Amino acid sequence: MLKKLFQSLRSPLRRAKQHPRSTPEVVTSHQHPLRRAHISRYAVSIVERLQNAGYQAYLVGGCVRDLLLDIEPKDFDVATSATPEQVRAEFRNARVIGRRFKLVHVHFGREIIEVATFRANHPVSEEDEDSNQSSRNESGRILRDNVYGSLEDDAQRRDFTINALYFDVTGERILDYARGMHDIRNRQVRLIGDPEKRYLEDPVRMLRAVRFAAKLDFEIESHSAEPIPRLAKMLRDIPSARLFDEVLKLFLSGYAEHVFELLLEYDLFEPLFPASAAALKQSPEYTYNLISQALINTDQRIEDGKPVTPAFLFAALLWPALPARVIKLQDRGMPPIPAMQEAAHELIAEQCQRIAVPKRFTIPIREIWDMQERLPRRSGKRADLLLENPRFRAGYDFLLLRESAGEKTNGLGDWWTDYQDCTDSERRAMIRELAANPDETGSAPRKRRRGGNRKRGATPSPAQD
Repeated sequence: MLKKLFQSLRSPLRRAKQHPRSTPEVVTSHQHPLRRAHISRYAVSIVERLQNAGYQAYLVGGCVRDLLLDIEPKDFDVATSATPEQVRAEFRNARVIGRRFKLVHVHFGREIIEVATFRANHPVSEEDEDSNQSSRNESGRILRDNVYGSLEDDAQRRDFTINALYFDVTGERILDYARGMHDIRNRQVRLIGDPEKRYLEDPVRMLRAVRFAAKLDFEIESHSAEPIPRLAKMLRDIPSARLFDEVLKLFLSGYAEHVFELLLEYDLFEPLFPASAAALKQSPEYTYNLISQALINTDQRIEDGKPVTPAFLFAALLWPALPARVIKLQDRGMPPIPAMQEAAHELIAEQCQRIAVPKRFTIPIREIWDMQERLPRRSGKRADLLLENPRFRAGYDFLLLRESAGEKTNGLGDWWTDYQDCTDSERRAMIRELAANPDETGSAPRKRRRGGNRKRGATPSPAQD
C-alpha cells in the first residue's frame, strides 16, 4: 500500500519494470545526410529548450525516416524524458491531449510539434499491475499506453525499426537502437520484437505495416509479414471509429492503389470491407477494376494537389456489393429507386459496424448511388433538373467510373458528356431523339455485363464536391 502511494506521489503515470538496456549504434554526421537546416526551426527550438532544462530530447520517428529517404516530412515529432506536465510547464503554447496515450502539442501558429514522453513496454505480471486497472486485455492488446521509461525503453517499445531512429539536433547524430538504418538501406519494414506478439498488442500495426510499405515502396520483412493473414481477423475487435481514421490514412495519402494490392495480399481487406470482399469473390474482374480505378483516380488527384473527400472513395469501395441487393429488392416488387435507397441504407449500416463512417459522408454516398438510378431517366425536363442537382457532378463521375470498370450502360456516359457541352437547342434535339427511342430513357440495366462501349478514352476523375 505504501509502495503504491509513493508511486502515485512521484508521477500520475506508472513506471515500467526496468530491463537490460541496449546500446545504440551512433551514426555520426559524416555517415548520414541529415542537418539542422532540414528541420523545422520550431522543432529544433523545442529540443534545445528541453535539453537546456535538463531533459533528454530528440527528433524521432517518421520525420527522421523520411528525411533519410529524401522525403519531405509531413510533421516533426519530439521524444523526451520530460513528462507531459513538465513539457507543458516549459511552453505556454502547449496543450496536453489524449487519454490512452498522453501527448503534448506545442502550437506555433498553424504548425504543431508533437512531444511525447519516453514510453516503456507494459508490465505483464500481476505484481506489476494495478489491482483495478489492466493495461492489456486477455488477447494481449494494449488498452493504455502511459507507462514511463528510458530512451532505450522507448526505442524497444516502438513498432517498426525504421521508426526507432532518434536525431540529436545538437550533435547531428542519429541513435539507432533497432538497426533501422540497415532496414532503410534494404528498403524493408520490420517489426521490433516478436511480430505475432506485437500485432496482438495492437492489431492496427498490421495496417501500419501495409501503409509504410506502400508509402515508401518497401517490402514487409518476411518474419513480420508471416503472421498477418492469420491475425487479420483481429481487426474486427478494433473500435470502428479508430478504423475509420486508419482507413483514411491508408487511402487518402497518395498511394491507395498499392495499399489495396497489399490489403488483398495479406487478407486484410475482408475485415475492413466484408461486403465488398464478398463481391470481389462473386464478380472478381468488375469489382477489382472498379475499386482499383477509383483508387488510381484518387492518387492522381492528390498528386495534382486537388481536394479529395472520403464520400466518393467509400461510394466506390462499397458499390460492388450494392447491385445484387437492389435486384433482390426489385424481385420482391419494390420499384427501382426505393430499392436502391433501401439497399444503400442496409449496406452502409452494416459497413458502419466495421468502420464508423460519419454521417457527413454517408449522406453524399447515398446521394451518389441514388444518382446512378436517376441518370438514365432523361425524358422531358428530367435531364435539365438532374443537371441542376448539386450531386450531379459526383453522380456523373461515378457513372464514368462504372463504365471504366467494364460496365455496359448503353452509352449513358457519352450521352451526359455531350449533353453538358451542348447548346439549349442541341439539348432539345437530344431529348427528342430519346423520345423516339423510349428504351433508352428507362432505368439503368439491372444486370452487369463485361465490356463497355465508351467512345471517349479519357479516364474519369472522381468528383470531390
